[in-house]
Amino acid sequence: METIQIVLEPDLLRAADRAVRKLKTNRSSLFREALRAHLKRLDTHDRESRDREGYLRYPDSLDDPAVWDRVADWPED
Repeated sequence: METIQIVLEPDLLRAADRAVRKLKTNRSSLFREALRAHLKRLDTHDRESRDREGYLRYPDSLDDPAVWDRVADWPED
């Protein structure tokens, strides 16, 4: 692990310290977990944006009956 230094507003630090006491953890653990959660949200948002963009660029044509034929056809047993 690396040791870093961050600058926080006093109110944010007090809120973090309250959370640390409530969760019975330490600042480093709290900040690591918060950063992981934030990065995961950013990644999810990025993936959803790319999916949205892809569907807008190449929309499904549900009016085309051939689309439904591929879904509705069952293989012969």
